[in-house]
Amino acid sequence: MPDPQVRSWRVDETYIRVKGKWTYLYRAVDKQGRTVDFLRSEKRDMANAKRFFIKAIENNEAPAKITLDGYQASHRAVAELKAEGVLPESVEVRTSKYLNNLVEQDHRRVKQRYYPMLGFKSFSNAAVTLSGIELAQKIRKGQFNTSSISQAGAVVPQVWEAVLAA
Repeated sequence: MPDPQVRSWRVDETYIRVKGKWTYLYRAVDKQGRTVDFLRSEKRDMANAKRFFIKAIENNEAPAKITLDGYQASHRAVAELKAEGVLPESVEVRTSKYLNNLVEQDHRRVKQRYYPMLGFKSFSNAAVTLSGIELAQKIRKGQFNTSSISQAGAVVPQVWEAVLAA
């Protein structure tokens, strides 16, 4: 059974400029600050919030607690996912700007890399770059096992296969 502390998600979204327009980056981190998942989206609405939660649940175990900001679309998305059975009814949903400081601080690392670029020129470039930033953060946080690719004799294609599978 996984540690229940790990099953507490802090979810938030931040703005990213692409082709002069604001797009959104949904992100979730666990109680220890480890990245749970992320999703780039052109719009900030309930459909994309649901898409983010479904992706995060598919890639991880469903959380016991979800901490959201005050944005109502995220709350409605979680309620719908509970009604549809995607999320268990027992999942506690709470709102706290202080508990979400952890994910806000994690946004800072993304924005440190993003701001000097003055925005992205295309959504696909943003997707690739942000995926790379997130991967680098997972490696830094110790969430990506590099032992399989740091063995002697590993060639570049094997390294990229392991990285892309992350």
